[in-house]
Amino acid sequence: MRSFTSLFLASTALAALPAYAQSVPSDATDTTDASEIVVIGRGETRQVQELSTNDLTILAAGTSPLKAIEKLPSVNFQSADPFGNYEWSTRVTIRGFNQNQLGFTLDGIPLGDMTYGNNNGLHVSRAISPENIGITRVSQGAGSIGTQSTNNLGGTLEFISVDPKDVLGLDTGLTYGSSNTKRGFVRLGVGTKDGPRAYFSGQYHTADKWKGDGEQKTMMFNAKGIMPLGRASIDAYVSYSDRAEQDYQDLSLEMIDRLGYDWDNFGPANYEQAILVADIAANRGDTGTTPLNPSAGTAYPSPITSADDAYYDASGLRKDTIAALGLTAPLGAVTVKVKGYYHKNDGQGTWGTPYVNSPTSVPMSVRTTEYDLERNGLFGSVNGTIANHDLSAGLWYENNKFNQARRFYAYASRTNPGRDHLDFMKSPFYTQWEFNFTTDTVQYYVQDKISLGDATINIGWKGFQVNNESDPVIAGGRASGKIRSRDWFQPHLGAAYKLNSNTELFGGFTQATRAFTSSTTSGPFSTTQAGFDAIKNDLKPEQSDTYELGARYNDNRFNGTVGIYYVNFRNRLLGISTGAGIVGNPAVLQNVGDVRAIGFEAAGDLRLGGGLSIFASYSYNDTTYRDDVFNAVGTRLAATKGKTVVDTPKHLIRGEVSYDSDSLFGRVGANYMSKRYFTYTNDQSVPGRVLLDATIGYRFDAGLRKPVEIQLNATNLFDKKYVSTIGSNGFGNTGDNQTLLAGAPQQIFASLKVGF
Repeated sequence: MRSFTSLFLASTALAALPAYAQSVPSDATDTTDASEIVVIGRGETRQVQELSTNDLTILAAGTSPLKAIEKLPSVNFQSADPFGNYEWSTRVTIRGFNQNQLGFTLDGIPLGDMTYGNNNGLHVSRAISPENIGITRVSQGAGSIGTQSTNNLGGTLEFISVDPKDVLGLDTGLTYGSSNTKRGFVRLGVGTKDGPRAYFSGQYHTADKWKGDGEQKTMMFNAKGIMPLGRASIDAYVSYSDRAEQDYQDLSLEMIDRLGYDWDNFGPANYEQAILVADIAANRGDTGTTPLNPSAGTAYPSPITSADDAYYDASGLRKDTIAALGLTAPLGAVTVKVKGYYHKNDGQGTWGTPYVNSPTSVPMSVRTTEYDLERNGLFGSVNGTIANHDLSAGLWYENNKFNQARRFYAYASRTNPGRDHLDFMKSPFYTQWEFNFTTDTVQYYVQDKISLGDATINIGWKGFQVNNESDPVIAGGRASGKIRSRDWFQPHLGAAYKLNSNTELFGGFTQATRAFTSSTTSGPFSTTQAGFDAIKNDLKPEQSDTYELGARYNDNRFNGTVGIYYVNFRNRLLGISTGAGIVGNPAVLQNVGDVRAIGFEAAGDLRLGGGLSIFASYSYNDTTYRDDVFNAVGTRLAATKGKTVVDTPKHLIRGEVSYDSDSLFGRVGANYMSKRYFTYTNDQSVPGRVLLDATIGYRFDAGLRKPVEIQLNATNLFDKKYVSTIGSNGFGNTGDNQTLLAGAPQQIFASLKVGF
């Protein structure tokens, strides 16, 4: 592929040469200035940037909006697939806060913390097709005060869908590429001027795993409508997603050295070998199961040295339905907005475990963690202006009913598994535990935005109460009971001051609290009953204080921002493990001290004319633990004081050169991330890496509603071998751990886009 890389890079470089004039074609879904690569949050009292739909369409079709934001300052994004959609591997951290400590919404609809465990929301890649995202807004600090989130200690990501237009049109896209990737997208739009308008879209995306045996596929339908009612309007959104993806094997540094980056699970094509390794593991006593085939011996086939080197198969299965209905209406001097939503999820995470035999004399079985979630919610706001005060207040309520279970299913025989890990499992032979969780959330906010000449001052606060309840169907050694987190006053203060028409200063302070979550695999209930009873009255929710100060500059050629921040993170919660994570032993959650973060971030977009632009960002982050970790009886478990927080690179550097004319367009992007630790004591790490992606494309007028577009994308252009995700199976105190995922190699995709 080296010759192709050279040709591709040379072609993209040619595309980056200035043309006679810049003419970015208007897109019916574009909602921001197409000449700006990144829109800096002018007038905001905190660090904010926005990406438009153009920043997604320049990437490979189907790419997650999370991958698009990785070029922004202080954003650390990882995924083991080229699109950033594979949920077991997808991680986003901002300023040292992990994904569970960030807030996510789609058109205001809360997505929870987008955890793989699926206990309070869903991943954005299952909520909307990337082609239907109009704006992605990133707040690196504690985020917007009105965000429907009770876990945003750190930043917030707000995804805003495109509005339907008053045209009759059909947008289509076809993609084919590496790993037998096939993707189709179609969107039909209908509407009248000043009247009702809507669109309906469907996507199908399938690809083989880039290594090993398996497939990852998604089918999704989105629909959105807007109905004007005089000065008011009603908006509606409906989405259905069906995702099934077979997993890659978690690796350790030792496994990478011994087996290579391309090592993976056995997969359906190697069922016989998976049976052999499971038999040997049982004969050796490694899995604790009853030996079923003593003649298999006790010597693993080279290069395997452990039952955990490879499993038969594993997968993540998710089906989601979302429906939302909103009203925006002026009432006298105020504007009222209200939206109700419904979310239903059915999910299973499957694993072919050699640690439990099937009753069919097969030395392994299918272990599942099963999710059945149903959320109903309502949120609204009132906005009005009195003199130089822009006043707003909002309220959010959600009821979340979540059923979670751990079950085991039998393989049919030693020669035929009789089960496909891409299908939902049925007819279990054993349920280890099952719980019904209920979470009731009430949150409010009040804000006053004061305009004083060149100065803007924001004063506000939010508060919430979250009640969590766990009711066992089958206890299975896990906890039940009730716990509550409450903080009615979380202040948000900020100011912005215009030095001139191009330059402004901004600064602010935000206090935030993260509510407890309801789950058997994370949060206060992920322990034994005795463990929960010991912590339920004393456990404190995590809290953060964020201070930030910065400056912005904007003119017709340059758009940039610089900022510094200080964060004090208190009451850090850590699940003290009682065994290997893959086995599923319960942890004991406890407060283990504070974290301090200081950092610097900068980003700039230089428009050189002729369609040529340069964007660059740099982030420095120093996030450290302030305390050692002790258990409940005072024994020190880990000497973490002064150590760098796991998965927090100190340096992030991103840059891209892009070109866009009437016909030819292209982009080359570089992404550097420094060393990352995956143990709390910092004795194990993965090295820094530089990755390059590139795009080249051509548009031509075929007499249709939009130009026909041909686009070629390359991810990991120079085919670098590297570790993408760390912490896929949690983090340990010391020593190598099977918690790493290899990044995808060079992948090439070709797309055709036509608008009728």
